[in-house]
Amino acid sequence: MESLLTPARREKMRRLLERKQPCLRVMLENVHDSHNISAVMRSSEAVGVLHFYYSVDRPEHIKTHKTITQGAHRWLLRERIATEDRLEFLRERRREGMQIVVSELSEESVDFRSVDYTRPSLLLFGNEKEGVTPEVSELATHRVIIPMHGMVQSLNVSVAAALILYEAERQRSEAGFYDAPRLGEEEIRRLLEEWSFRDALYRKSRGRVRYPGQGIG
Repeated sequence: MESLLTPARREKMRRLLERKQPCLRVMLENVHDSHNISAVMRSSEAVGVLHFYYSVDRPEHIKTHKTITQGAHRWLLRERIATEDRLEFLRERRREGMQIVVSELSEESVDFRSVDYTRPSLLLFGNEKEGVTPEVSELATHRVIIPMHGMVQSLNVSVAAALILYEAERQRSEAGFYDAPRLGEEEIRRLLEEWSFRDALYRKSRGRVRYPGQGIG
């Protein structure tokens, strides 16, 4: 089935993987609006995020809006974290050396541009109304805010995520993180083969067969 892919297509996918940032990750906690989730996925993929996590306190699947993601969801490793496991999941990321950067309006929060995103970072965004839960906030290494000079004190979660992601992209770009692969060659080859097969399957179906990446539940 890979014969359906041109050498140019495979080369484009390899270049994509060579720019991926495995130590810049995104997690959503109880973000229920599927349009917002899809928009955050699109911004995440645009800056080279590979790992995308989400935890929601309801059992049903969360729909991916392809008109919003424009296919970005196909180039992310998406993982649903069970609500009861999310705290241990974050502790494990901290033990691995990742900083947990939580977008939150609090007295301890600092300007989002003051954080060093060249360090291994998990960017965490909470519910559209309540934000992150107190239990998750306790595990943050950094709490950040986006300065607001108007009457409104918060941005839509997808807009906030895009701003912070592109600050991370700016810092990483200046540090040369996109100039050489951050993934090992073995991992690049593994993902290239996996994604080539799925891409060929998707192209062959032309929408007539459900592609596995159409949902994230």
